[in-house]
Amino acid sequence: MQIIWTILIGFVIGVIAKFLRPGRDPSGFFITALIGIAGSFVATYAGQALGIYRAGEPAGFIGAVIGAIIVLFIYHKLRPEA
Repeated sequence: MQIIWTILIGFVIGVIAKFLRPGRDPSGFFITALIGIAGSFVATYAGQALGIYRAGEPAGFIGAVIGAIIVLFIYHKLRPEA
């Protein structure tokens, strides 16, 4: 159930990140949703490693947003410019 919850939070975070990111974003809806899901996973497992969350406890909304920002930053640094 934890994985499903993490994916659902990540999907919502990805959609919100698509609307909050200023400027032109050529990535599509599904890429943004996947970035949000990855950010949610990053926040969950990094938070557990740092002792912010207990084992088996998913990241909250704020943690997932921070994780998505980190993943979005890395994605835009590694993506070749078109």
